[in-house]
Amino acid sequence: MENWEETALKDFVENGYKTYIPNVSIDCVIFGYHDHRLKILLSDIEGMDGNCLPGGYIKRTETLDEAANRIVEEKTSITGLYLQQYKTFGDPGRIKWDEFDLDQFSKKRPFKKIKSSWLKDQTISIGYYAITDFSLVEPRPGFMSTSCEWYDIDKIPPLMFDHDQMVRDALQTLRSQLYYHPIVEKLLPEKFALTEIHAVYETILGRELHIRNFPQKLLFLELITKLNEKRNIGPHRAPFLYKFNKDKYTEALKAGVTLV
Repeated sequence: MENWEETALKDFVENGYKTYIPNVSIDCVIFGYHDHRLKILLSDIEGMDGNCLPGGYIKRTETLDEAANRIVEEKTSITGLYLQQYKTFGDPGRIKWDEFDLDQFSKKRPFKKIKSSWLKDQTISIGYYAITDFSLVEPRPGFMSTSCEWYDIDKIPPLMFDHDQMVRDALQTLRSQLYYHPIVEKLLPEKFALTEIHAVYETILGRELHIRNFPQKLLFLELITKLNEKRNIGPHRAPFLYKFNKDKYTEALKAGVTLV
């Protein structure tokens, strides 16, 4: 007797093309930052050996951004994450479907063996990246996967398909857009210390920034505003707090100001 999950999975594998656009998928590089650490969310696919990026197909009723947001929300349980499309991947043979064992996949399920599927065809993937505070995320595997976990950015295992290249391209794009997109604002509390904004930029860029010059530039450009408030973090340690000047930040983005 099949339960509703098994029935839904069977219908997806055999008839999903009726709901989803075949041969075009979305793969999401979901970055997580917290306390000087940068991570990436990885999943697996039942019937295949290895890790890959969270992804999925586009419903015929969705825009690309709507599909990407749905996929990210399904994996993180969080809505409204910062999300950017960065590249399309479509080289022939990028997905080696001979590595996907439909028979082995089917043996784990109580329904009849699947001999073929619309999934086994050349696929173009649209790459998105998202970024969030990983301490707020409860990763959730999809119905075709058994795991969904955070990995340190410098300890990522070899990935399936061309997902290693996807990660490299997404990280390069994130680092370049960090200069002129309000990405960091999404990773900080409304009120923050200079050491906190310095740590976010330094961790994502993967290099040291001058401990005094960098925040001074942000202040000089009036992108952040000093508040008449302090945070008590220990004896004789009470740094002033700051907040983003959103109007100035918007003007800087339009003018193409380099932040770091």
